[in-house]
Parts: sequence; C-alpha cells; structure tokens
Amino acid sequence: MKEKLYRNLIELSNGKLSSKVLQHVAQSRISKNFIRSYSDIYGINIQEVSKSPKDFTSLHDFFVRELKGEVRPVDIRTNTFASPVDAKLEAFGDITDGMMFSVKNKPYSLVDLLGNETQATRYSKGKYIVFYLSPADYHRIHSPIDGVIKRQYILGKKSYPVNQMGLQYGKKPISHNYRMISEINYEKDFCTAFIKVGATFVNSIKLTNNSTQWKKGEEVGYFSFGSTVVMLFEQNAVEFTENVTIGAKIKMGEAFATML
Repeated sequence: MKEKLYRNLIELSNGKLSSKVLQHVAQSRISKNFIRSYSDIYGINIQEVSKSPKDFTSLHDFFVRELKGEVRPVDIRTNTFASPVDAKLEAFGDITDGMMFSVKNKPYSLVDLLGNETQATRYSKGKYIVFYLSPADYHRIHSPIDGVIKRQYILGKKSYPVNQMGLQYGKKPISHNYRMISEINYEKDFCTAFIKVGATFVNSIKLTNNSTQWKKGEEVGYFSFGSTVVMLFEQNAVEFTENVTIGAKIKMGEAFATML
C-alpha cells in the first residue's frame, strides 16, 4: 500500500511543468538568498568551496559548486579506481550469471539498466557498486580511472527520487530514470560501465568533458539535484577495498577498488 501511494504521488508531481518550475526557482537570482541557510541545514563545509557563498549567482550555482583543488586528493596508484563523487555507498556486490544485482532488496536487470543485452553480457558475473549523492554532497563528477571512452549514450526520460524512500518504494529508479552511460576502456582491454543516474524530476546531467581520453580524477561533468552513480565491472577485473561497506561515506578521489 505504501509503495503504491508513494508511486502515485511521485507520478502526479513528476511532469514537465513541475520540473520547469523547480529549475526556474533554483536558478533564479532570488534563490541566492537561501544559500547560507541551505549550507547550514546540510552542514556543508564552506571552507572547501572554491569561492565565497556571496559570489554565487543562485542556489543552483552553489549546488554545482567547485571545490578548492587540494581538498580532494586523488589516489594516484595505477591499479586503483578512485571514487568519481562524494557519496554514500548504497550497495555493492556480485552480479549474478543471470545479469542481475540488488539494491535495497530490489532486483535490477543489467539489460534494463544498459538497454542492450550485448552490453549487459560483458558484466555478467562481474561486480557492481552504487554511489548515492545527497543534497549536501559536492555534485561534480570525476573520472574514476585513466581510460578511453568506447561509447556514451543516454537512456530514459523522467527522473524519480533515488533517496531512501525512492529506492525502497519507487519503481526501480536506477534502471528506469534518465541516465548517461559511459563505457570506459582501461588497462588490459577491460571495460567498466560508468552510469550517471538523474533524480528528483530534473534530467540534468551536464557533461563538461567531451574528450574521449579521460584521466583519473579530472572533472567530466556535474549533476543538478540529488543523484546516483552506478559502476559495473567485468568478471575477475577488480576487488573492492576495505573501506567499502554499506552506508559508508566516501570522498571523490578515494580508492574503492583495485585491479586484479
């Protein structure tokens, strides 16, 4: 009953008009007045931000803020993957030979997520990890590894919440939301699927790096509003590091997996 009610309420509010209104308010000059209270409510460390709150033009401008370069050191070891975002680790584990994985006890299909059975087959029996970004988090996206972009494409239209309630009661938002999928070819001809999932009504995933050659730690884009990143790895490609536990916080640049 709760699940049905939640879905109906979200569906009613998730239209073009409500999305446009939300965008307009967040990007308006008057929204600048809420930056200080927003940062206080969410406990955002202003000292890490690249410029003073008064220098941002809107709440949205602050939301997609850049940080000072030294506050997010990137693990430079060539055999590690660095977290692409500041986030909470929502789920991780093994992908079954049926090309399924689980988040909040909900089964997800790789075919649904990637939109293509051939692509999905590559990651059968591999590993997955889900990063959840709250409204408090830094929302710039960075490359997790040195590599070449083999393909990049967009799936989905609407974006539903990917917060705790969204993952628990929503209709599989990770594989149904608007999402940008980048497949990165890295060392030894392995591939990883780097999936940026939109959330909270606004399909805004902005790519800021159009190069096909990505370097670990460099910025490649940003999210507007709350968001999620999913990464998929091939069988026998990586193992997760000891800091990877459910609910743990991770900063952009910290190692979360090593190559086998």
